[in-house]
Amino acid sequence: MALDAATTALLAKLAEAGGAPMHETTPAEARARMAGMATLYPTGPEVARAEDLEVPTRAGSAACRLVAPESPRGVLLYLHGGGWVVGSPAEHETLARELAVRTGCAVVLGAYRLAPEHRWPAAVEDAWDVLSWISTHHGELAPAGSPLVVAGDSAGGNLATIIARRARDEGGPAIAAQVLVYPVTEADFDNGSYTDPANQLALNRQTLEWFWDHYVDAEHRDHPDVSPARADDLSGLPPAIVVTAEHDVLRDEGEKYAEQLRAAGVRTTLRRFDGQMHGFFTMSGLLPAGAEALAHVAAELEPLLTTTHEEQS
Repeated sequence: MALDAATTALLAKLAEAGGAPMHETTPAEARARMAGMATLYPTGPEVARAEDLEVPTRAGSAACRLVAPESPRGVLLYLHGGGWVVGSPAEHETLARELAVRTGCAVVLGAYRLAPEHRWPAAVEDAWDVLSWISTHHGELAPAGSPLVVAGDSAGGNLATIIARRARDEGGPAIAAQVLVYPVTEADFDNGSYTDPANQLALNRQTLEWFWDHYVDAEHRDHPDVSPARADDLSGLPPAIVVTAEHDVLRDEGEKYAEQLRAAGVRTTLRRFDGQMHGFFTMSGLLPAGAEALAHVAAELEPLLTTTHEEQS
């Protein structure tokens, strides 16, 4: 299926703005470009609580953001994408507000150190430290014992599933669900979605290679805390909601990982959004399919949040 009309129009608008491909820029230039893109997003719905959080980590602190509805029913940690190089909680505030209203959860936009200034495993360490802090302070964010969800897109989806597996291995915190939106799951640049000419859009093979080179040395890329698809054991992980986009270089690895989770006995739902490109999920105010995907995630989370809450009550 071809890209939908809204996506085609957005790409045309971005092309008019000009600029070098991301993989030909510096990390600082790429970060400025992404921050500028975020100014196009609408404000998002009103929420009862919106405040900055300074979360202590082993490296100092992480500048996170809390967005919560009235009487939250759980906590959702959202880790932003950006190839471990670009992105910030501030650029995902609109998404957080939508998630808070649609799921009824307090949403913590987690921050982590970015590469290349801070290479792997810095991002994983920070994501785990933020999750640990949320677990300790859960009762200040939502009712004690309410469900805890980890979520993220792209590189953030990578971090989300890695810390979900670590929580399994370390006996907690208890995770009700993991939401993985076109997640990075392994360093394979030669699969079908990476090599398909129709997928060389705003995010393409060269840009992903640029991200990987900034993030981690080649000899570490098979480590399960880099490529979660390479983990020996995926059993016992939280239920997973996996979202992919048809025209995305990350499509095949995200769908392969969903199948790996299913094969390991993990309750997993997978939905591919046809006619969509990488990044559409965070563009709910610009691309109609983004709102559709948010509604899908909220609907899939509903029984998991309800069941977990009833079990813990």
